[in-house]
Amino acid sequence: MRPHGLKIVLMQPCIAPNTGNIARLAVATGCELHLVRPLGFVLSDRNLRRSAMDYWPRLKLTIHDDTESLWRAIADGRLWLLSSKGTQTIWQTPFTSDDWLIFGNEPRGLPESVWQRHGNRAIRIPQVAGERCLNLSTAAGVAVYEALRQIA
Repeated sequence: MRPHGLKIVLMQPCIAPNTGNIARLAVATGCELHLVRPLGFVLSDRNLRRSAMDYWPRLKLTIHDDTESLWRAIADGRLWLLSSKGTQTIWQTPFTSDDWLIFGNEPRGLPESVWQRHGNRAIRIPQVAGERCLNLSTAAGVAVYEALRQIA
């Protein structure tokens, strides 16, 4: 896998094992992981560490105190909101190596303030009609690998 600058963002994640699985995904794919507070768990949570196993020390992790801190970090970077409410699919989305892939949390999805600011950047993973959505860590894996496939 060639070097890239792809970033995974979890907005106010609530389930430690999902975040741990995504941390492991980030390490295995060379992505940065950005977490936006408040978190629904503490970073020392054993379920988080167990999911990430021995990958955690190699994780490129940034924690943002709030969404404004995230927006400052993104600055002029290009972002995509991953949501089942997106109008175009990940297959129709032209990813680049420095994109930011932003995911909402497990029970609520993306905060309303994020929708108001960047709702036009929403994309979705295709799935069978009438089904709600994929598990957060599964969705992150699907989206990251589609982006990497395109930029490889």
